[in-house]
Amino acid sequence: MNTRIALSAIAIALLGCAAQWAHGQQQPPPAMTFFIAENPTGTGNLGGLAGADQICQNAVLASGGLNFNHIWHAYLSQEQRGAAPRLNARDRIGAGPWYNAKGQLIASSVADLHGDQQRDRNNIQRATALDARGREIPGNEHDILTGSDSFGRAFTDGIDHTCNNWTSDGMTLPQQNPNLPADRARAMVGHMDRTGGQNTSWNAAHMSQGCSRQALNNTGGAGRIYCFAID
Repeated sequence: MNTRIALSAIAIALLGCAAQWAHGQQQPPPAMTFFIAENPTGTGNLGGLAGADQICQNAVLASGGLNFNHIWHAYLSQEQRGAAPRLNARDRIGAGPWYNAKGQLIASSVADLHGDQQRDRNNIQRATALDARGREIPGNEHDILTGSDSFGRAFTDGIDHTCNNWTSDGMTLPQQNPNLPADRARAMVGHMDRTGGQNTSWNAAHMSQGCSRQALNNTGGAGRIYCFAID
């Protein structure tokens, strides 16, 4: 009788372990839907929004992860200029939620990402704003191109905040009137680690010096961009 009781106890314990294992197997970590991509040129010329989106897609493919089926967009705004319409970064990234390469929640929705109802509701910081391989971004590259205000919208003040809609790698915009001085080409950037200076916004900390590699380096960046899965 004692033997039967002992065997029954072992069987129950094994069933319990199996149930726990099965339960764990049914809840894998969320797939990556957010990361920071390296900029191949290191400049503000990303090939426009389409080129920036492709940089995100290429980074995922190079990472060897299992996120190939997502459609990725760069978190960038576009200003109204000529035939180019005004586009807001917040309107290009889907509805959320978004998770980094380690399965950590970045934001549950567009409203939470931007603090529409309550500021600082997202989880973008040094330990969580990772690249597609789950690595932290170097501190001297914490400036991330956005071209956006703190609510994720394009500027309307007539000043370039987008490196000529992500096609410029210089210091000035193409001259429309040769009799007038050339306008300055710059970009709004955010601080992915929330440090440095008085404004530590993740998407609208300060303007770059220009759009060349050196100009972006001088203000603490390498032309990196935020990437979000839109589906």
